[in-house]
Amino acid sequence: MTFLHDILLRLAVREREEGATMVEYGLMVALIAVVALAAVTALGQNVRDAFQNIADAIGGAV
Repeated sequence: MTFLHDILLRLAVREREEGATMVEYGLMVALIAVVALAAVTALGQNVRDAFQNIADAIGGAV
């Protein structure tokens, strides 16, 4: 009976660890999404202005 009990305990611990790993991956994905959104928000206008300057230069050259 002890052998079966040990196996069941190991399976229970393994399932908890897998659940914790899934939560950690979820938190990492959420953090990456927040950082990406912040970067796009902060740099978006600068990138738009740079492309507009390039478009104006090309339009003026033609």
